[in-house]
Amino acid sequence: MSTTAAGTPTTVVSSESAPQAAPKRTPSEPCLFVILGATGDLMGRKLFPALYQLRKRGLLPDRSVVLGVDLRTDLNDDSFRDQCRAELIASGIPEKELPPRFTGGNLLYQALPKGNDCHALAERIASIEKEKQLPGNRVLYLALPPAAFAPAITALGEAGLNKSPGWTRIVIEKPFGHDFDSAEALNDCVHKYFTEDQVYRIDHYLGKETVQNILVFRFANSLFEPLWNRDRIASVEITVAECLGIEHRAKYYEGAGALRDMIQNHLTQLMTLTAMEVPSAFEAEAIRHEKAKVLRSVMPLSHSDVVFGQYSSGKIDGQDVPAYVDEPGVAKDSKTETFVALRLWVENWRWHGVPFFLRTGKRMATRASEIVVNFRRPPVMMFRECGESSLHANKLVMTIQPDEGFDIRFEIKKPGDAVELQNQSLHFRYSDVFEPLPEAYETLLLDVLKGDATLFVRDDWVEDSWRLYTPLINNRPPVYPYSAGSWGPPEADQLMLGMTEGWTTP
Repeated sequence: MSTTAAGTPTTVVSSESAPQAAPKRTPSEPCLFVILGATGDLMGRKLFPALYQLRKRGLLPDRSVVLGVDLRTDLNDDSFRDQCRAELIASGIPEKELPPRFTGGNLLYQALPKGNDCHALAERIASIEKEKQLPGNRVLYLALPPAAFAPAITALGEAGLNKSPGWTRIVIEKPFGHDFDSAEALNDCVHKYFTEDQVYRIDHYLGKETVQNILVFRFANSLFEPLWNRDRIASVEITVAECLGIEHRAKYYEGAGALRDMIQNHLTQLMTLTAMEVPSAFEAEAIRHEKAKVLRSVMPLSHSDVVFGQYSSGKIDGQDVPAYVDEPGVAKDSKTETFVALRLWVENWRWHGVPFFLRTGKRMATRASEIVVNFRRPPVMMFRECGESSLHANKLVMTIQPDEGFDIRFEIKKPGDAVELQNQSLHFRYSDVFEPLPEAYETLLLDVLKGDATLFVRDDWVEDSWRLYTPLINNRPPVYPYSAGSWGPPEADQLMLGMTEGWTTP
């Protein structure tokens, strides 16, 4: 038995054997992986390390080629390889472990002209595929600022790069639009050149193993699915908290805020996965169809359902941190929200009357991502002498990061003559049973290569999500201050009054 950070005794459920290796996955087909924006931050921090790991694990065939594309004309194949090697070393991979084949002839660079004309790129792609005897399978990855999505998609389509002798898949990073109208316009632009089955809108939260396991946990265990409804569940909390501030991203964050940056995509994805009905099959369209049905069942939001906050100065881990308005590049009178708490009502037969609470914020007390299912308190009077506050509702806690796993919290009687209750927890962690989990981008890139769209966002889901939140963008609620290192403004607690015991602290 161990004790959680909050002091709750914990019963640990773990494997008696050594950590298990993850089941081997079959490699993808040989392809040309084209990255537009290949000299940007995303390439160095996420994409190239993920591709390296896929190559190392044998999941990206040696014949595959990575082609970096950007506006910089001072780079060529050799200097681009040097840059990529440096990025891998910076990510923690020892230089002596880097195989020459990955940073050699199968890693290339192509400069784009300023006008986004992709005809020269199309000629280079055809030449590479002929030289390397590739089958014409292509991934077009837009590692670009959001404003560049539509021009890049148009340029690729006009150059004929929406079609190939094999398959073509285009990957688009978030944010996909900044409100309903812009998301609809971007979808129209995409569909002018690409069919929906070619499009992979990426959300890295969905690549995390615990997120994927929500469906298995619910539908493969008869213990939980009969309880997954309004009769047994009082509320659901979804929290994604960060200790970090905006980390020199003021230009982006001032135009986005927490609602656009986190709620509209990450947390709403988690909500639809938690609330969806049983799909007809464990395959992409069946799952995405059920997620879309949940989103269409959410009641419109009013200001009484939402609390915005902005962090002021405070302490995190004993260190002083500045207020949001004192961050470099932030206007002193900024009203951008760095915290959002909101209450959603899913009006269907399963969830009528059950509030879904979503909470996210920067400069919070702890870094944590979790889903908490609060079950209803048992309607019994036999424990009234113990005190009403001593009887806690059962909880299921699905921890997505940083320590992936599941906890089930329940009541027991403490030994002794008196009837005294104590809260205990059954505790499972992936790290106790399995070898280290792959990074989210590794999982998602492999799914793109293999054509599995289960973890990617469909066009109607994007538009329905923006339709739900755009009224809050156009008619913004007030923004309340909260101290850095806290759990947000006190006003957020008001959302829960009379509905549950209060926010669960990770």
